[in-house]
Amino acid sequence: MRILIVGAGIGGLTAALALLREGHEVHVYEQAPALAELGAGVQISANGARVLFALGLEDAIRRVWCEPAGKEIRLWNTGETWKLFDLGAESVARYGAPYFMIHRADLHRVLIDAVRALAPQAIRLNARCTGFDDNSAGVTLYLSNADTVAGDALIGADGVHSRIRNALVGDDKPEFTGCMAWRGLVPTETLPAHMRRNVGVNWVGPGGHVINYQLRRGEIFNFVGVVERDWPVESWTEKGSREECAADFAGWNEDIHAVIRNIEQPYKWALLGRTPLTRFSHGRVTLLGDAAHPTLPMLAQGANMAIEDGMVLARCIAAYDNTDTALAHYDAARVERTARLVQGANEMAKRFHNPALADAAGAKAYVDAQWSEATVKQRYDWVFQYDATRVAI
Repeated sequence: MRILIVGAGIGGLTAALALLREGHEVHVYEQAPALAELGAGVQISANGARVLFALGLEDAIRRVWCEPAGKEIRLWNTGETWKLFDLGAESVARYGAPYFMIHRADLHRVLIDAVRALAPQAIRLNARCTGFDDNSAGVTLYLSNADTVAGDALIGADGVHSRIRNALVGDDKPEFTGCMAWRGLVPTETLPAHMRRNVGVNWVGPGGHVINYQLRRGEIFNFVGVVERDWPVESWTEKGSREECAADFAGWNEDIHAVIRNIEQPYKWALLGRTPLTRFSHGRVTLLGDAAHPTLPMLAQGANMAIEDGMVLARCIAAYDNTDTALAHYDAARVERTARLVQGANEMAKRFHNPALADAAGAKAYVDAQWSEATVKQRYDWVFQYDATRVAI
């Protein structure tokens, strides 16, 4: 088949690579003038890692990843610490694949190189989608420079503000969740020695939470902080200041402020919620990643869902000669799972910000109940055990 993909992010490129490996002709159209992901970390759990490794990317990823020894919960003001679960070797033993942290730009580059190794001209830049037609003869994609391209199927992998999604289902009017997020990167060497441990940390508190972990072989320290306050702009490129960020975390532990003081340029964005779709595919056109199921970052599954989508979609297209049938099977395999993950992220936001975390005495009882070993296993096993390379299609 000749497959057209709009969007060269992590999901679009995963789909492109999986489809190319199945022998399809793939063309990716990216509106940006250069292939460059924004500076932020992503967590790849076992369900995402097994797909990337199945696509032949393990060696390249290991050169730039950071595989943490474990995860911890820390209390926002006192810094009291609870061990959450082990990662690294335990993830491999329990789920058959590692849990790792990686700079989004590094993962993006690994995917770009792999796609271009199979099809050097597959990715076209400065190619903004303006519309499409879908009929019995195929699908036609219209680009902003007046070019038209024809294919057998069209995949909208063009992110949270997807033009393809809007054309298929209309503008679904996202709602502000009441939370905004800060992000920033810090050279690990600039931080106090006790903060340079290779663990993922979830700081939890009333009305906010912070995620910290290392990236790029431990050279970079990733900061994401979420607070309950008004901010209307859903953009990863909106600059803020260290002073404003620090004010949002007034009263939080000094370790948090040590990070904030060393962020060269903090960015902020609004967290918006959207009702999950009941279908991703219409005729020969479908959606994946944030275009299909935008989610809050609280479960760290946004990138993993897009990676899963790409693999399952490629498997469906390989398994069924008829495009409509293939996309119907893709929907059957993905709609329910992704909706459950979106809902899980919504619930986790409430868990991270619970008022019971306001004081140390109440916090201990709350953390012991919400992050006990049995509770964590029940909460995450179904997420991490999912195998997009084998799930029934």
